[in-house]
Formats: sequence, structure tokens, C-alpha cells
Amino acid sequence: MNYLDTSVLTGYYCREERSSAVQRVLSDIEDPTISPLVEVEFYCAVARKVRSGTVDESTALRIFSEFQVHVAEPRFHVVPVQSADYALAREWIAQLATPLRVLDALHLAAVFSGGLRLITADRELARSAEHFGIEHELIS
Repeated sequence: MNYLDTSVLTGYYCREERSSAVQRVLSDIEDPTISPLVEVEFYCAVARKVRSGTVDESTALRIFSEFQVHVAEPRFHVVPVQSADYALAREWIAQLATPLRVLDALHLAAVFSGGLRLITADRELARSAEHFGIEHELIS
């Protein structure tokens, strides 16, 4: 299964430079997987686009509605972030080997513990995945 991080979802639901590349990659993926963490982070990313003026409020509400339908269908398999994932994320951050931020460390831990493959458009996250030996694909 393939874990889609937030950068992929924003590229899918919002018009961005990488949207065409995201569409191509997602068309070939079976069982796209997200976590509740991705859901919350996605809402935050779209809200940030509204505040910056790159997406208007009515478009954001349409995006939220479409995403909710897709989660309910379910178009995405949803995996939980477990207690052990927090401990693993903490251990990886404590190694001081990568510039991991909290949420990215939790994404990577969920991917690792679930035996998933990460799909991301975030270069730093891909570098961290590489460092920790996590199978991944960077959409550029």
C-alpha cells in the first residue's frame, strides 16, 4: 500500500504546479492510504491557501466536501497513528541526523510501522525517508 502525505493531497485537490505529476502518479496507485494526521494537516494546508489568497473560500469549502466524500467512500484506506509511532518518531528526531519536524516524523513512523511506501512531493521528507530506509517516491 502507498501512503500519501499531505503534499500529494494538496496537489491532487488544489491546482498547483505539481498537480499534473500528482494526477499521473495517483492514477497508477492501488490502495492509496492516509492517516488521520494527513486529514488534519490537509485541512490546515487548504486553510493556509485561503489565508494567502491562492484559493478562495468557496473553493476551499468545495475541496473539503469532496475530500470528506472520498474519505467516506472510502477512496482512501485510513491507517491510525499508533502510540509506538510517537516513540519511533521521537527516537528518529533524537538522532539529530535529519531536519525532521514533528508531523513529518509521525508520518514516517506510521509508514514504517505499517510496512507502507511513502508517496510525497516534499523533498525534505523524501530525504528523511531515504535516511531511515523507508521506501518512497518523490513526485517533482
